[in-house]
Amino acid sequence: AYVKQIRSEDVPELFPQAPKIAPGLKLFALHAADGTPIMLTDSREAAIANAWSNELQAVSVH
Repeated sequence: AYVKQIRSEDVPELFPQAPKIAPGLKLFALHAADGTPIMLTDSREAAIANAWSNELQAVSVH
């Protein structure tokens, strides 16, 4: 899995089921190795913790 920082403006495309989020926020998305979005959070640490709890090895994408 990988963690990628995204902007709140990108959320509807990656997570269509997510509620509306104010523009201009920096968020973190956890993706499966194939690119499938898994979760969205406001902290990198939470994304990594979720990966670990699901027995995934997380890496960061810049």
